[in-house]
Formats: sequence, structure tokens, C-alpha cells
Amino acid sequence: MIQITIIGSGNVAQHLIKAFSASKIVEIKQVFSRKKEALIHLIDSEKIVTDFAALEPTDLHIISVSDNAISEVSEQLPFNNQLVVHTSGTSSIELLNPKNRRGVFYPLQTFSKNKEINYSIVPFCLEAENTADFKLLETVAKSISTAVYSISSEQRKALHVAAVFVSNFTNHLYQIGQEVCEENQVPFAVLRPLIQETADKINTLDPIDAQTGPAIRHDSNTIDSHLAFLQDENKKNIYKILTQSIQHNGKKL
Repeated sequence: MIQITIIGSGNVAQHLIKAFSASKIVEIKQVFSRKKEALIHLIDSEKIVTDFAALEPTDLHIISVSDNAISEVSEQLPFNNQLVVHTSGTSSIELLNPKNRRGVFYPLQTFSKNKEINYSIVPFCLEAENTADFKLLETVAKSISTAVYSISSEQRKALHVAAVFVSNFTNHLYQIGQEVCEENQVPFAVLRPLIQETADKINTLDPIDAQTGPAIRHDSNTIDSHLAFLQDENKKNIYKILTQSIQHNGKKL
């Protein structure tokens, strides 16, 4: 069995604990949390430590904390020459203290505490400083997922930016759509099949080929009508910017 340690108690850490608890080749030896009660519902309390000094060497240590805390946490680890990785989408591998062997174990997915995840399709983006450590990370990742990639720090940064566009920004647009519906006494549920179909299209089409709507058709009458309908200046500005971007096919405005 490959023994691992997970350091952190947030959304990503908790999801990794759930995933690895079901793995047949990976064993969680220790989990670090400043407050034991944050993880007591997920793992045996005897495996939870609240003091960095109590952490023991294992095959892999996964730091799953906020980006701002990665460097500080890696400095406090009480051992040297162990494999230590972080789960950040934007932070460089070099943010980790060089007293240990460094790597990245980035699951590219949106994690919410109350939403179950199918880990087998979650892409894991891996990086390591040597081949042996990468192979270990690959084995660990493949124990819970079928989508494992070798991704450099620069590539990972690009992926994270792209992920913000396709996930975070898109979800915000859902919120705006919901507000427009609620302000006009229309059930948001009416839009759910459209949202699903739009998402499904990218399984068979490139986004540029799947684009529909008044912007791509240059339907100025409909666009002007929509802008006149929108009273909120923020929503109106977002509509204008996205319309212009679509009409320029993503070219520099």
C-alpha cells in the first residue's frame, strides 16, 4: 500500500479524503487539521493530527490549503527529502520549500462540500522534479481517476485561467439569468434543459462551432431590444462585452 498524508481540511482536502478512503492501493496514514472536529466525520480520529510536529514521513504528503498558506505550511513540515505536493491550480511548484522533493497534484474540478463528485473522471494534473516521483504521483492519481495528465506549472496556470472562464464565470452568468427570471416571475427551471443541452454540445462540437444566438447572427434588432429591456447597468455592460466578444470570435477587441 502507498501511504499518504493529507494536510488541510477545506473542500479539496475533504474530497480527497473521501476518494482515497475508497482506494485499494492508497492508505491515508495521517491527516492534518488545526481543528480535529473539521474532519472527524470523514476519518478515524486517531489519524487526525493538529500539530505539525506530529506528522510522520510517508510516501506522499499532499498540501491542500489556500494558495497563500502553501509556502508557510511546507516550511513547517518536520522532515526533509520527502515527496511533498500541493493541489493549487495557479501556484508554482517552486512555492514549496526545497528541503523536500516537490510536486503538484492538481484536481481540475469544482468542489462543493455538499455535492458528491465522480472522481473517476476528474482530471488530475501532475508535476514532479524527477521521474520516480512523477511515477508515484501517477500511480496515486490513477488509483482514483482515469484522467491523469503531465502538466507543467505554466500549462497549469493557463488551465486554471481557462477553468475560471468555463466554470466560475459561467456559473455567475447562471446567477444573472436566475435574477432576470425571478425579477419577472419566471421559473428558472425553464432554462435548465437549455443549460444542459449547451453543456452537452461541447462533447461533440468545438465551442466556436456550437455558438448560437443573436450575437453570432449579428441580429442587431434583438440585441438592441435586450439592452433596452435590461435596467441594471452591470447586466447591460456584461451583455455588451460578451456580445462584442462573440462577434469578434474571441479576437482582440
